[in-house]
Order: sequence, then C-alpha cells, then structure tokens
Amino acid sequence: MITSQLSVFFMIIYMLEFLTITGQSSLIVVALGREWVQAQRLPPVDMILTSLGICRFFQLWSSMLYNFGSHFHSNYNFWYFGIVWEFTNILSFWLTSLLAVFYCVKVSFFSHPIFLWLKWRIVRLVPRLLLGSLLISCVSIIFSATSYYINIQFISMKHFSRNSTMLERLEAFLWDFSTLQKVLVLVIPFLLFLASTVLLMALLSRRLKQMKGLHTGHSNSSLEAHSAALRSLAIFLTLFTFYFLTVLLSILDVLFNKESWFWAWEAVIYALVSIHSTLLMLSSAKLKRVLKARCWSLEAA
Repeated sequence: MITSQLSVFFMIIYMLEFLTITGQSSLIVVALGREWVQAQRLPPVDMILTSLGICRFFQLWSSMLYNFGSHFHSNYNFWYFGIVWEFTNILSFWLTSLLAVFYCVKVSFFSHPIFLWLKWRIVRLVPRLLLGSLLISCVSIIFSATSYYINIQFISMKHFSRNSTMLERLEAFLWDFSTLQKVLVLVIPFLLFLASTVLLMALLSRRLKQMKGLHTGHSNSSLEAHSAALRSLAIFLTLFTFYFLTVLLSILDVLFNKESWFWAWEAVIYALVSIHSTLLMLSSAKLKRVLKARCWSLEAA
C-alpha cells in the first residue's frame, strides 16, 4: 500500500504535468491556428499537430475532472468525464499514428505504383484522414458509453434483484467485452504507428550506411541530419510504446492495486505524454521559433 504522503506527492506531480501539457497544447493550437488565420491555409503536418494539440487539451481536462471527481466522490456522477477522456485518448492514438504514416510516406521511397500514388496524394488526403480518425473514435466510444451505462444499471439492480448470480455473469461478460473493445481500438493505431516508424527507421539506417563512404562536407552534414532523425525516431518510438503499455495495463487492471497506486500511475502516464508533446514541439521549426521568441521575451522582461 502506498502511503497517503506519497499519494499527495504524486497528486502534486500529476497537477504539475497537467499544467505543463495544457500549456504545451495551448501553445501549439494558438501558434499554428494564428498562422492558419493569417495564411488561410495550413500544411498537412501542422494540421495534424493542431488537431493533436486540441485533442490533448480536452484529454487533460477530462482526465483531471474525472480523476479528482471519482477519487473524492465514490459515485458514478463523473463517469461521463471518463467517456470524454477515453474518446480523446483514442483520437490521440489515431492522430499520432497518422503523423507517423505521413512522415513515412513522404520520406521513404518505393517504386510500387500504389505507393507512388499514395506519396503523391497523401497531402490532399490528410484532411479526410483527420475526419476519418474522428469518425472512428466516435464509433468506438459509442460501445464504451453503452457499456458504462449498462454496467451502472447492473450495479443498481444488484440491490433489488434476487437472481444476483445471473447479474454477476452478465456483468463479467460485459467487462470482458468492454475490455477487449478498448484494447482493440488502441492496438490498431499503435500497430500502424509501430510499422510506419520502424519502416522509416530502417530506410534511414540503410541510407545512413550508404552515406558513410562519402567524405564531402555536404555528405557530413547530411550524415548528421540523418543521425539526428534516427535518434528522434527512436525516442518517439520508445515513449509512445511505453505510453501504450501503461494505458494497456491500466485497462487490463493488472500488476498492482490500482486504488493504492492510482496517482503514481497517473503521474507516470502523463509524464510520458508531456515528454512526447515536448518532442513534437521541438520537431516543428515553426513551434521552435515560437518557443525561442517566448524565451527571448521572458529574458527581456
């Protein structure tokens, strides 16, 4: 059992991460949204980043409201915040996988006609893919919301029904079905992310080996750029894999007493989200310029 002092400590860590990620998401949306308003258009990568920033913003707020509401009030009045969090979490998985697929298609090169067509059309397909990710998340969350509602009805019926054994069997079946559905809607986009990232890393590694025999200044600069890209991809892959595993273990409710280690587990999950958001911001040249401008303005003040 984790002590109350440690619970308070991890609760404070969680709140600091909440403020950090909220600030990061707000900065992404404001910086790229302002450019969209001024230029009346937005590059595909920035569209995905803006969508991810909006998604993370609502994910953090729903997480905070649900966690504190359910922790201090042991009733089901806050279950709808859990539904909002699950929806935004599914959407964030699809948006992250879409970002990985976009980079993989744009950077890699194959001579297959289908791949060449996709490489040519991917820029125009991004708005449709964003809409598709939203629709898939909406359809997925319908099953979860229905399961939540039925489960609440089962719990309330236990106090009145005589056939409690049948209710327990139905409740167990519902839990198994709901768990399987929650796992599947996360596994599919994660596998897309994994395949795209691993393929891109393999292509960059092969290109890096081909460039090692060259000794010109241009090749040395290209060598450093490819090495930096490989390191970034490795970090992205590691972070998102750990995030997927932590969410998966939380869904399956294994390895530990969730009630005792609740705030510690939440702090771990959102530490990964915070680092991932930071790396996404640093990978964008526009967002890096905004960060530098903010830093200079703070130093001047």
